[in-house]
Amino acid sequence: MNALLLASWDVMLELSVWLLLGAIIASLLHAFIPSSMIRKQFQGVSGVFKAVLLGVPLPLCSCGVIPAGLGLKKDGASSGSTVGFLISTPQTGVDSILVCASFLGWPFALFKVFAAFLTGIVGGVICNLFPDESPAVEEPVGSTSSARPGLRESTEHGIDIIRSIWGWLAVGVLIAAMINVWMPPAWLEGLAAAGTLTTLLLVLGLSIPMYVCATASVPIAAALVAGGLPPGAALVFLMAGPATNVATVGAVFRGIGKTAGVVYLSTLILGSLILALLFDELLTLQMVMPSHAHEHTAWWQIAPTIILILMFAKFAIEDLQMMFGRMKTQTFDLRVEVGGMTCNGCVGRLQKTLIAHEEIESAQVQLEPGQAKVSGSISEKKLLELIETTGFKPGARL
Repeated sequence: MNALLLASWDVMLELSVWLLLGAIIASLLHAFIPSSMIRKQFQGVSGVFKAVLLGVPLPLCSCGVIPAGLGLKKDGASSGSTVGFLISTPQTGVDSILVCASFLGWPFALFKVFAAFLTGIVGGVICNLFPDESPAVEEPVGSTSSARPGLRESTEHGIDIIRSIWGWLAVGVLIAAMINVWMPPAWLEGLAAAGTLTTLLLVLGLSIPMYVCATASVPIAAALVAGGLPPGAALVFLMAGPATNVATVGAVFRGIGKTAGVVYLSTLILGSLILALLFDELLTLQMVMPSHAHEHTAWWQIAPTIILILMFAKFAIEDLQMMFGRMKTQTFDLRVEVGGMTCNGCVGRLQKTLIAHEEIESAQVQLEPGQAKVSGSISEKKLLELIETTGFKPGARL
């Protein structure tokens, strides 16, 4: 157990500083890039390029990219632009790039960005060759305000990114530590001995149905490479995993049609395999894995690690409070639909805002289906306005 805790601490040391830095950069992007830029003028080949260029740095995993991508489609973007955005965005992001560079080196991180860009462009351009058969898409979620967010909202955006994936991060750290401590190197080396293509196919088959966060899965991929698997296996894991899972694939097919869905899935499968084989030909393991020759841990690693652990603890307590709150039988005065929530971070932010209001005695927010339930003297009009000021879209009373 001590070995597992020490291994987990080592993984956190490598993860924390880059993750927090990525969240800060994401907050700055949120503050200075108008949301209207993300959902307009995406037509033709140039539209695909715009969608991919905007999608690559955005810190959205597959749970958040679906409403954003379908929002693009609803606002008039072509199916190709939508597919390009859906392919490239979840594979990477500013936080994922920095964490990936820390664990697997800058050559790997930059190649992963190139892979996300290339597969997004190829998938989008191919999709535009076919007639648009997408069904009617629901109203896009999220705030429709064009006002530039302030410092507080931008900071909350960065915190919400970590809040939305903290559970996956914790699981990823634990799995990486378990691989480092308990998985025999001979087993991984034996798997690699089966052949590069066989190894890549096995990793691909494991990645596609799973929900894998682009940032949280990096420690797992690094542990696999350190254990003897080819770097290309990590690339497949980090390309196909974040961009696909059972729920995401289903939503894509429903939102943009079968043809575009097939292009989306085929591009990810073939693209990840081809690029992984190319990567293994171009770079050796020594060029991929960064050197961590320092014997002493610096303060700039310890401080962010402690901050991140405290954030995890806070998010865990809040999630438990919400879970037990839902288990209690309670009568609410008002229930309204809420659009724009893509993760538990959104749920926590809205619930905190509602509870803090002087006219609300108790509140409960749900992600699926999106709704808010409150008790107190607040009117329905005030409740809808409060939800809208938080950045979400209030709907009909239930």
